[in-house]
Amino acid sequence: MDRARQPSLFEGDGPVGPRPLDVGTEHEELGGGAWLELNRGWMNGADQLFDRLVDIVPWREEERVMYDHKVAVPRLVAPYAEDVDLPDASLWASRRALNERYGNGSAGPLRTVGICLYRDGRDSVAWHGDRIGRRRDVDTVVAIVSLGCRRRFLLRPRSGGPSRRFDLGDGDLLVMGGSCQRTWEHTVPKTTRPSGPRISVQFRSGGAGADAGDRY
Repeated sequence: MDRARQPSLFEGDGPVGPRPLDVGTEHEELGGGAWLELNRGWMNGADQLFDRLVDIVPWREEERVMYDHKVAVPRLVAPYAEDVDLPDASLWASRRALNERYGNGSAGPLRTVGICLYRDGRDSVAWHGDRIGRRRDVDTVVAIVSLGCRRRFLLRPRSGGPSRRFDLGDGDLLVMGGSCQRTWEHTVPKTTRPSGPRISVQFRSGGAGADAGDRY
């Protein structure tokens, strides 16, 4: 894996960790009870955290069944259950900060953490919605911190309609809430353009993302 990437222009001074969520967070209602929030450069010291996670996370390759045979999942993954120690103190701080803002709603607190490593533009995740959130008539919250090189993150309504594009990286935070996992789908598509590695850190509420395939 080539770690080469353009350093973030938004890399600030101070310790690695989340910035206040009450500054710079943009809220958008998507309709039908779905919403999202975006905070650019939320993770201070994003480049440092990227390098630390690349080295200390126990990355593993996974397979999933497709059309009666097993295929490799095109990214490396590392799931962390609620009672498992997180690999970096900044992730503990991030989950606390996220729960202060989102943890008291109907979806409940953010509990589990999944981390993915997209090694280059060939790694991806297909269109999907969180499976548990889609099957149940309950709200879920999924908060994604993107580290490293920017990649396209697309959202589209399951009922049909144009997709929304977000270029995420450099410590950006995207939060999907309400009915979003049931009524919208999302993807990180492959790209033929030169792309360095990206790490995605996902914080999920208790009812979200229990299926091994729901990692992005």
